[in-house]
Amino acid sequence: MSDLKPPSLAAREVRTAAAEAVRDGPGVLLVGPAGIGKSHLMGELLEGAPAAGVRVLRCSPVEAELPLPFMCLIDLLEPVTDDEIGRLPVGLCEALRAALLRGDGDGADPGADGSAGGRVHLAVLTLLRTLTTRTPVWIVVDDLQWVDQPTAQILGFVARRAAGLRMRFLATERVSAGGSSLHAELLPIGTAELVVPPMTAGDLAAMLEHRAGAAVAPATAREIHRIAQGNPLYALELLRALPIDGRPQSAAEGVPGFGGSGLAVPGLLRSLLLNRLRTLPDDVRDTLALASAAARPDLTLLATAGGEEATTHLETAEKLGVIRIGADGQVVFDHPLVRAAVYSEATGRARREAHRRLAQTATEPVERARHLALANPAQGEEVAAMLIDAARSSRRRGAPATAAELAGLAVARTPADAVRERLRRQLIAAQYAADAGHWDDARRDAAAVLGQETDPATRVHARFVLLTCAGQAVEREGQLVEDGLADARASGDPMLEARMHSWASGRHVLAGRIAEATAETVLAARLAERSGDVATRVEALTDLAYLQRIGGDPQAEATLADALETAARGGMDDIRLWEALYTQAIFNLHDNRLALAEEQILAMLARFGDLVGVEDLLRVQIPLTDIRVRAGDCAGALQAARRAMELHEDLDSSAAGPAAYAMAAAESYGGSLEQARTLAEEGVRFAEQDGDEFWKIWNLTVLGRVHLLSDDPARAAAVLREVRRLESAMGIVDPAVGRWHADLAEALVGEGALDEAQELIESVSETARRLGRTGIVATMDRAAALRHLALGELSEAATLLTSSEAELRSEGLPLELARTLAALADVERRRRRQAAARRASQEATQLCEEAGAAAWLGRIESRTRGGAEPRGRSDSAQTLTPSELRIATLAADGATNREIAAACYLSVKTVEASLSRVYRKLSVRSRTELAKTMPEWVGRRDS
Repeated sequence: MSDLKPPSLAAREVRTAAAEAVRDGPGVLLVGPAGIGKSHLMGELLEGAPAAGVRVLRCSPVEAELPLPFMCLIDLLEPVTDDEIGRLPVGLCEALRAALLRGDGDGADPGADGSAGGRVHLAVLTLLRTLTTRTPVWIVVDDLQWVDQPTAQILGFVARRAAGLRMRFLATERVSAGGSSLHAELLPIGTAELVVPPMTAGDLAAMLEHRAGAAVAPATAREIHRIAQGNPLYALELLRALPIDGRPQSAAEGVPGFGGSGLAVPGLLRSLLLNRLRTLPDDVRDTLALASAAARPDLTLLATAGGEEATTHLETAEKLGVIRIGADGQVVFDHPLVRAAVYSEATGRARREAHRRLAQTATEPVERARHLALANPAQGEEVAAMLIDAARSSRRRGAPATAAELAGLAVARTPADAVRERLRRQLIAAQYAADAGHWDDARRDAAAVLGQETDPATRVHARFVLLTCAGQAVEREGQLVEDGLADARASGDPMLEARMHSWASGRHVLAGRIAEATAETVLAARLAERSGDVATRVEALTDLAYLQRIGGDPQAEATLADALETAARGGMDDIRLWEALYTQAIFNLHDNRLALAEEQILAMLARFGDLVGVEDLLRVQIPLTDIRVRAGDCAGALQAARRAMELHEDLDSSAAGPAAYAMAAAESYGGSLEQARTLAEEGVRFAEQDGDEFWKIWNLTVLGRVHLLSDDPARAAAVLREVRRLESAMGIVDPAVGRWHADLAEALVGEGALDEAQELIESVSETARRLGRTGIVATMDRAAALRHLALGELSEAATLLTSSEAELRSEGLPLELARTLAALADVERRRRRQAAARRASQEATQLCEEAGAAAWLGRIESRTRGGAEPRGRSDSAQTLTPSELRIATLAADGATNREIAAACYLSVKTVEASLSRVYRKLSVRSRTELAKTMPEWVGRRDS
């Protein structure tokens, strides 16, 4: 697994929200189960606090100290000196010294409940009030649930009186998954309660590698994440328990969801998880073992398999918090590791007996086959045949991971003397594992088949699996392709030879050799036609159509139509149409038929989504991201990009280039430019490691755009010149494929390279007109207008921008239209047409806001100001949009960013971006200045 690891949205949002709560509110309470990372996040919030002049008073109570009165208070006030306490009034000073065990024994006993007339309460409040007059004070309690009762009373007393003080409360509290705080009353009203989310697979894999000091196998990291459910403490314990070779142990085989090579739960963690179970009677623990072996345990199933007392046993376990029984009777363990620990703790005989009972009860064939296999570990053809049939059934139903597990069990149960049948089933297991994204397992099984099988056709199929598992790094597999072609020819099957030539074509594409790829695809189409195999011919024609499209060949659409007609004539109306339908959607994206393209992709997912592999599901999210960005749906684009990232994390692959591109592209419009830059740079690096020129280009296009939006035209030009060079070398002609050309032209104008900009504009515009790419022509007209503007030719610029505006409205490209309107506002302002400039400026801003293009707002604002008028001039202030005015008014009234976001139905990021523009327009630098300025500005505006 790659170290492509932007923090998950949930993790970033919690960090941001926590920081905002400490900055703008009374504080934050972080809740979640043990080991989820609450204390770590608290540590991040505390970083830099002392250097910023904040006085941190902290305690970290533990359960064993719960009966000890004032122990947390002693820890909290440990940094406070005796001299500071000595400045309190005498009675309060003596009471507090006694509570803190700092007295000489003559002071009044505070009492275990903090009595003595409440003097300790008043003493602490008075002390904190005094301390906050000198410096901000943060009260930090890590594990609020273990605070002793007297200290808890004092915390609540102070919290209710903390308003107006320079004091913040930061606390963590352990709660069960999905639970909420039981001790929030100890903190001020308004304290933000935030749930700390589990780590994503990518974040957790990176953490494991950091702790291990070496690479962790992707399959191992994925299995640890699945079992630990993103809990870093559990994950680290599982990592420590790995054997020397780093391969997952198989002690958990048979636990549903843990796969055929599930991780054993290490002894230390198992002891921690099962501590509550030690007091349970044996018959209750036997029922729990039965539940742990079932795929979907419920009261009916367990009562049938375990007897009439099973329900009573489960209710006993529920009282201990080991399981939860839902309203529908479903039995859910407190954590998957509890389930695994229960299963691992059972003896082998007890496990087999549990599976035997469940097999007798199960009515679903796949589940019954699985339980029979685990109840009878000995080899046997009857069980093996049943398992492989169940595997095929699971794959047809869209469960490739389950199919791979069942096929693996079938291989293990196949008699040793049935060598050919064993290899056939192992190849099936490899194919299913590849579909599930378990590429390490797929490689192992396919390589085993290749090492033993002599039949050329079977060897070719094993090579197809290995090529699939190469991912974006298929360029390195030249020998695999050559050997596959030799086996295909030896088999005498032109269909296999055609498919291998298609793989050769794909390898050339990723390496940037479009001409060679086209030649291989033409050959594949001829061989497919000779073979009479409709699916292979459709695949070859589809590949050829795409290569023709990027090469600027007008025959591309006719070739794709031929592919679809061939499928229709051959009665092919199933999953084999996936690639042709995908390419059809790509063509519609290129042609700006965005609604149709999105409709097609969503229809594909609805119809075939359960049948394709993880890699295909990831691949389809990328054009979906591009479609939504171009259509002005930045939130939808981010959603698709996050899905691509999630799917990438499920792959045993370093092929991070496509996922990085999708996330970087979405962030560059609707998120953070800094995050987009980081992702794009990582995407370039990963593509270079894989020898993948294709995705290197796409990540560079995002990187260039980010530099342009960050007002760094020189760096943008340098990056996008490289894109131009790479595309030219590859033979990519159609400008609708990459759509970076207007960005480069604008960067060249900003850099002052006007002659180079003119040459690019003329060249690209001519190609776009020849291919009918009117949207590209419109963006190049905008770039030409910016060049005229740089030369002071305002009339020419206005004419081109007016033409660009009309075309982009017609094409339905709101964000490109916003860029054109921003440029037009700049031109109109310079022509002293203030009303026209204001209209264009306001519409450009509105388009960005409606699209959720937070990353673009700054650039649009900069362009609409035109750079000709000094910041702070009243003209600029008079153009506050209605949305900005509403946000500024709420901020001036003291609302936090989160409160403003809720009131205006916006994201916090959009509020932050809007306030930045307001500050620039009103020439203020803080909320305090804004509060002073707003009444005066509103009065001037209304006068």
